[in-house]
Amino acid sequence: MPNLLEREKSGVGTFPKCRPCTLYVNSCPGLEECTQPFGPDWPYCNAARQMSSVVRTSSDSAEWDELRWRRRLETFGNDDNPVLAVKNHREADTVCQLGELTDKGRETTLALGQRLRHLYVDQLGFMPKKIDTADMIYLRATPIPRALESLHQSFWGLYPPSARSAPFPPPTIITRTPADETLFPNDGNCRRFSQLSRAFAQRTADRWNETAEMDYLNHLISKWMPPSSPRVAVDSHPRLSGIMDTINSTLAHGLETRLPSEFYNDKGGAIIDRIGTEEWFSGYQESTDHEDGGKREKNGNDGMLGVGGDDGKVRTGRGGEKEIKFAMSGCHDTTLAAILASLGTFEDEKWPPYTSHIALELFRKSDLATAKTDLNVQDMASTPVTGKQTWWSSIFGQTKNVAKQAASSPQGIARRPTDELTEPERRKLEGYYVRLRYNDRVKSIPGCAPPGKHLDGDESFCTLEAFKAIVDKFTPLHWKAACAANLDEPTFPKQVEPAGL
Repeated sequence: MPNLLEREKSGVGTFPKCRPCTLYVNSCPGLEECTQPFGPDWPYCNAARQMSSVVRTSSDSAEWDELRWRRRLETFGNDDNPVLAVKNHREADTVCQLGELTDKGRETTLALGQRLRHLYVDQLGFMPKKIDTADMIYLRATPIPRALESLHQSFWGLYPPSARSAPFPPPTIITRTPADETLFPNDGNCRRFSQLSRAFAQRTADRWNETAEMDYLNHLISKWMPPSSPRVAVDSHPRLSGIMDTINSTLAHGLETRLPSEFYNDKGGAIIDRIGTEEWFSGYQESTDHEDGGKREKNGNDGMLGVGGDDGKVRTGRGGEKEIKFAMSGCHDTTLAAILASLGTFEDEKWPPYTSHIALELFRKSDLATAKTDLNVQDMASTPVTGKQTWWSSIFGQTKNVAKQAASSPQGIARRPTDELTEPERRKLEGYYVRLRYNDRVKSIPGCAPPGKHLDGDESFCTLEAFKAIVDKFTPLHWKAACAANLDEPTFPKQVEPAGL
């Protein structure tokens, strides 16, 4: 069952593939709230011309309709009078809101969904060509608008209207309140993670602020820093990572919102990327405490291993979806890099580009020979699970009384540590393999390299038992409890705790 994670902001599209697969997609070109010498108003959102809202049309709760409208943004003029936030009236209906998916973002995430369709429907035959409902697809997004909009576009590319029968009921998309959100590093609602992320950020500042590399960046761009923070630094205002966001966003769009040429210096860009990835993601590579508090869903817990209804039944979505085969989540660059770093697969990687994606694919070993595809699968000894009994229920059984789990140990295989499983339960994991793909590149998890922990001849196919044992180490039993724990403990581990082992 594919579980897909999408990244936000601005981007160039790609996606993943698999048997049970969890796809995480990083949203796409979106307007960033950063220092912009050209001003904050971007004319890149044609969706503003054709907005729509659900409206109630009578006192009868069954009477609803759709109001179509266009949006124009207003701001302050020179003498504090209200004026439209545009450079010319031709752009009045296309100005973007902060956090909104731009036209470029919609284009690339649509292409991403189309690529998914080519892979999972046309090539592999894993998903049907036409669907009557979306019950077999689990859709999830963070509260950030561009993440949800990226998910919309990707789903449309995967199943356009021509691939949906009429009448096709509205698909369910799961969201959470910010306080419960775990599809991005939630330092605003997780105190322990906030402690850890700030400590690693400060360590990065201490390492880099007074270096030749930072001096080089200041030589390039400090002339555009505000008087209150004249020197570029990891912790300047704006922060170096915020400057990087602005650079990347402008590169994805038109010349009218381009920064001065110094911002696009190749050497400077490499320095900014190196420092930014260390600031944000080194903690996941060194501390399981950082991983544990930062992102419960680094192991696909909201998709592949954690999809469940109110009664806890596996393979039943929280929105009523049944027999889920494919899960897709719209999230962020910090989500994807956190997953990769926690699994020990982020070494030598740069900051995730826009519309990046991660695919977690579950295979079952088969004696049937399978033809090779163009997916770099050297020996397709693994094929989708079929039959009346679902692969999910055959492996993980059922988890009951979800609401009571905060006060008790998780039930079922999926949410219990591997070392607590009985021998019969461990045997249920045999013959299943997990593969990780990042932007169409297969990634091998270090802990799956030893003999017996991967498919013979291909270390990228990690046994399900080995994969589960790895993610168990940084999957909290209860996220909110973990966020409130260890607040008086040191922020750095006594010794580095290598990720992905």
